[in-house]
Amino acid sequence: MLRNGLEPWHLLIVAIVIILLFGSKKLPEAARGLGKSMRILKSEAKAMKDDGTAQSTAPAEDASSSAAEAPRVIQSAPGETATARPTTDGHTAH
Repeated sequence: MLRNGLEPWHLLIVAIVIILLFGSKKLPEAARGLGKSMRILKSEAKAMKDDGTAQSTAPAEDASSSAAEAPRVIQSAPGETATARPTTDGHTAH
């Protein structure tokens, strides 16, 4: 049974069940929300990676001066209506 894996008709049945469960009107909203979440996750992961490489390559003297700079601002995803607000650690999040 599992030797053949997923065949095209398996995927068709899954798609029909999803449409019946959620309705055709909710699916575009869910897809938009998923896409927005993925963009935010991707930008956050990139920001964390950039912060990690910037801190590891900076000399010890520059580390204290970089803490005094303005807090980092996280850009919202396209179409996001929420405004940016400071987080508890001094950074800005939305």
